[in-house]
Amino acid sequence: MSAFALRSRSAEQSPNGLWPSDGNVFDRTCTACPRLANFLEEIRSKHPSYYSAPVAPFGDVNARLIVVGLAPGLHGANASGRPFTGDHAGILLYRTLNKFGFASAPVSTSKDDGLKLINCRISNSVKCVPPQNKPLPAEIHTCNRFLRAELQMLNRPTVLLALGSIAHNAVLRALELKPSDYKFGHAAEYPLANGHVLLDSYHCSRYNTQTRRLTDAMFENVFSRARSLIDDFLRGV
Repeated sequence: MSAFALRSRSAEQSPNGLWPSDGNVFDRTCTACPRLANFLEEIRSKHPSYYSAPVAPFGDVNARLIVVGLAPGLHGANASGRPFTGDHAGILLYRTLNKFGFASAPVSTSKDDGLKLINCRISNSVKCVPPQNKPLPAEIHTCNRFLRAELQMLNRPTVLLALGSIAHNAVLRALELKPSDYKFGHAAEYPLANGHVLLDSYHCSRYNTQTRRLTDAMFENVFSRARSLIDDFLRGV
């Protein structure tokens, strides 16, 4: 059995859709970034009930839509242990995923709430919560090996939806593509090798939504395009 099949089988057996700590695509014990590891230690002492560890990808192993975010939020995903669950950004994200048929419910409350992603997976550029929600370039670079391993598993055309410029650049690094050839911009779309497509959106952060840099309609338009692309994949267009 291939390594992909082994990881797929173990991930599918996870009752809450979170990926297992296989050391390749995801490592729950990773301490490769000293600043982030020390910050997690501080959080554990202040908030012992929080998950406070690298947060695994969540969702369908064979997804045609992979949403790539920035990093876990301190009192959101870092607390719950599931991407965008408990984060303000997750309010708009999960509502929109549900509207376009990628999630079984519009609200994400905990990693054990029964919510399922449908033909969709959520991952992050950086798996550990960073101080002030700002990972350093070296930390983004170090953590990229996990995203690279995850994307190397793709074996059919997939939409890679990057939330923000950091996620956009993390996807490019993982695929060994030149950033100068793929400029980030909201609703930007780039065809990639093997039929994959890179889509961009402003991040659905509290700041972006409250300042109206990103509106619900803008966000939904990107997911509408992702839905259309995936429907074309499924029809063999």
